[in-house]
Amino acid sequence: MGAESESRTFPVLPPGFRLGAGTAAYQVEGAVAEDGRGPSIWDTFCRIPGVIADGSSGDVATDHYHRYAEDVALLKRLGVGGYRLSIAWPRIQPTGRGPVNPAGLAFYDRLLDELLEAGIRPMVTLYHWDLPQALEDDGGWLNRATIDRFADYAALVAERFVDRVEHWIPVNEPSNAAYLGYGLGRHAPGKAMLFDCLPAAHHLLLAHGRAAVALRAAGATSVGCANNHAPIWPASDDPADVGASKLFDSLWNGIFIESMLLGRYPVDLQPLLEEDIHDGDLATIRQPLDFYGVNYYSPQRVGATHEDAALPFEWRPLIGYPTTEAGWSVVPASLREWLITFRARFRAALPPIYVTENGASYTVAPDADGVIDDQQRIDYLDVHLRAVAEAVQRGVDVRGYYAYSLLDSFEWGDGMRSRYGLVHVDPETQDRTPKRSFQWYADTIAAQTRSTG
Repeated sequence: MGAESESRTFPVLPPGFRLGAGTAAYQVEGAVAEDGRGPSIWDTFCRIPGVIADGSSGDVATDHYHRYAEDVALLKRLGVGGYRLSIAWPRIQPTGRGPVNPAGLAFYDRLLDELLEAGIRPMVTLYHWDLPQALEDDGGWLNRATIDRFADYAALVAERFVDRVEHWIPVNEPSNAAYLGYGLGRHAPGKAMLFDCLPAAHHLLLAHGRAAVALRAAGATSVGCANNHAPIWPASDDPADVGASKLFDSLWNGIFIESMLLGRYPVDLQPLLEEDIHDGDLATIRQPLDFYGVNYYSPQRVGATHEDAALPFEWRPLIGYPTTEAGWSVVPASLREWLITFRARFRAALPPIYVTENGASYTVAPDADGVIDDQQRIDYLDVHLRAVAEAVQRGVDVRGYYAYSLLDSFEWGDGMRSRYGLVHVDPETQDRTPKRSFQWYADTIAAQTRSTG
């Protein structure tokens, strides 16, 4: 393949750009009652009838706990430079406090060593939503004491693994953990507190800051974040819709960006958080970041509600765009524009960016020859990776892109029915079958390697 053909076929990315893939512990590991692992809030939540779309759970998931070597071999075959994984807190500390579980540490020892032997750099998330149930029984993220427990856990994990982990992320998507878990009740622990969930958001941000301190004290050299961001579009030009969209933008984007980068909360949200902010909290949250991780899926269209509504905003469908099976609108240009606007707004305060999650749910079964032709996923990943490349060409310092997900896995409230994986996993046999998107991504990575050396 000639250089001209390659540039036409593959996104043009800078030398050293990291192409990776990711998963999360509860979504893939299974083995929830093995080797001393304690119960998490997701184990408890999945037992509630009707909360998971297909009635499944992470009890087995994709059995990564027993098949990690097979999965690392797939990553090596894919050619990724990095793999984003999470460590299950209840596998390290079954009750979220006290001594470590040696079997839990040993599992991640084996996994990290396997990755490094394959030439793959780990990006490790400390908290991807699997809070030990014992801590939730004491109030969970509404309880300020959970921050101290998390800082202790971060120190224990860092002491063991800091020499083998390239990048650290303390908390994945504090917005979803707080708003879906404590605000709307759609995720574990299933509390529907609406605006009364904001203390959970504040405590998760403090946990991020305290963990960053613990990680650096142990010798970590690259500590960042992974925040879920989206452009928020008003449903119309009506001032009520514009105002509602601005409020939601502050809640979804501003509260996390401004606290981490500027050490403050958006002015319009400050009154809602004043009682929970102690002296020094915002300085703790504003730890220096070596990278800013952006999890991106889709813009959100928001409008005003009537006076008696529980919330002052509501989500409206985006008209005129295709959607994934999960219902997310496919608008790659909004990723490019969001990255460009993000850089323009924060400039010197913004460290290098990684797209730490991006992917789409499409269910395609193997055909008679065993081929899984998921062209829609190829199209989705291609246009979004090109959007990132265009942002880079416009001066945005994006260092990498992690496709989500390596495997079909347990997709939280959607259960096992949503399929984000580059690799098909048979839920009965656990057999892995790379999809056409797997080969497309492998070819993209190979082209990047050839073009940059």
